[in-house]
Amino acid sequence: MATVDAAAGGRRERRKAQTRAEIRAAAQRLFAERGFDVVTIADIATAADVAVQTVFNHFDSKEALFFDGRTPWVEGVASAVTTRPDGTGPLAALRNYLEDDLHQLLEQETQPENRSYVEVLARSTSLQERERTLVEEAGSRVAAALATALSSSEQPDGASVELLSRLAGDLFLVAGRVLVLANRRRVLGTEHGAAARGPEHASTAATLSMLEDGVRRLARQLDVRID
Repeated sequence: MATVDAAAGGRRERRKAQTRAEIRAAAQRLFAERGFDVVTIADIATAADVAVQTVFNHFDSKEALFFDGRTPWVEGVASAVTTRPDGTGPLAALRNYLEDDLHQLLEQETQPENRSYVEVLARSTSLQERERTLVEEAGSRVAAALATALSSSEQPDGASVELLSRLAGDLFLVAGRVLVLANRRRVLGTEHGAAARGPEHASTAATLSMLEDGVRRLARQLDVRID
C-alpha cells in the first residue's frame, strides 16, 4: 500500500510541476507578444487551458509569473556565502558569485532572442517595482548569510557585524542592478540584432573588486574579522 501511495504522490507532483510549467510558458509568451500590463490572469488561464484559480494555486501574481525561473540570484547569492568551499571567505564568495552571475546575465540580456524580455520590463512600472523588491530581498538574504558567517566569539561587537553585513549586502546587490540597468538601456537603444558588449561587461570585475576592498577597509575600522 505504501508503494502505491508513493507512486500516486509522485504522479501528482509531476502533474503539478507540468501544469506550473505550462502556465508559466503560456504567460511569458503572452507577455512577450502583447506586453505585460494588458495581459490578464484570465488570458493566461485560457492560453494554458486551465481555470483561473489554477493559475493562482501556482502563482500569487502576474509579476511572480513573469519572473518565475528568471531570478535564481535572489536565493543563489546568499547560498554562495553559506555553501562556500573551505578556504574561501564569505566576502570573497559573495564577490565571486556575483561576478560570474552578472557576466552571464549581461551576456544573456544582450542576445536578440531575449530582447522582448528587456522590452517588456522597460514598459511596465509594476515589473520594475517587483524587480527592485527582489533586489532588496536578495540583499537581505545575503546580509543575513554574511552576519551568520562572520559571527563568532572572536568578534568584539555584534552590532558592527550586523552593520557591515547589511552594508555589504546592499552595496553589492545595488551595484549589480546599476550595471544591469545600464546594459538594458544600451540594448534598447540599438537596432534589433546582437548588441555589442558595452562598458558594463568590462567594468563588472573592477566594480566588484573596489566594493570588496572598501568593505574590507571598513571591516578593519569596525574591528570585524572578515575572513
